Amino acid sequence: MGRVTDKVVFITGAAAGQGRSHAVELAAEGADIVAVDVCRQLSDKVRYPYATEADLEETKNLVEKTGRRCLTVVADVRDGEALKDAALQGIREFGRIDAVLANAGICTFHKEGSLSITSDVYDLVVDTNLKGVWNTIQATAPHLIDAGGGSIVITSSAAGIRGQVPYAHYVASKHGVVGLMKAFANELGPYGIRVNTIHPTGVQTAMASAPDAWEAAPDWPLFLQGAANVLRDLDLPRDAPYAPLPALTPQEVSKTVLFLISDDARYITGVQLPVDAGNLNKP
Repeated sequence: MGRVTDKVVFITGAAAGQGRSHAVELAAEGADIVAVDVCRQLSDKVRYPYATEADLEETKNLVEKTGRRCLTVVADVRDGEALKDAALQGIREFGRIDAVLANAGICTFHKEGSLSITSDVYDLVVDTNLKGVWNTIQATAPHLIDAGGGSIVITSSAAGIRGQVPYAHYVASKHGVVGLMKAFANELGPYGIRVNTIHPTGVQTAMASAPDAWEAAPDWPLFLQGAANVLRDLDLPRDAPYAPLPALTPQEVSKTVLFLISDDARYITGVQLPVDAGNLNKP
């Protein structure tokens, strides 16, 4: 308990999935939360539900049950001015921002392959996943400088290290945030700001259950090979037959986020950290 006591953490994509899990985990360890989400369906090409304002309110309720405070802001990470306003709301509410989780992201899957991705879908995914991270850093890094330092954790993916298929736009966006991380780790280091990426394998969220993902799988053997993990489910009995873990829970990723934000990681910056059950180490 208390590994991030009294830190203020700004989280995008906080209404559900990994973002909500991170908010609750960090609050349980003493943090106050600025929870940001778009809270509306941006395109019918994304075939799983976006979170809603009710979902964002539930994140707030779960944070407050830990005894910590939560400010919710509805904002689209593609809108830099909206994110700057969200950060200012956090400053007015809490007085500072100590850490940032650039977590918001989306994906579409394409049975016909990446050559079938239209310009509007490419722009939606890349603007959310890559430009959204850029906007998040632009909006919050000045406040971390004012606070005397802090931590930025960017959610990439195993697809930010490997050339997974059939969703090249997502792969490009998740590789792109690694470039932002490496550049900003150097540029912001003199201010005491650490910047790292995390690279989860599949996680049990709405994105992972998207129907187009599993429609594409039979036509793309590399899809399933890329998704396969190595470690078994470590919560099963040790004598259970071996089967690779299908996907992580969001809470498993949150434990790594907590570590990177805490002072336990105070000299860790510029790192691509897999949280992947051995996914990226496969032959």
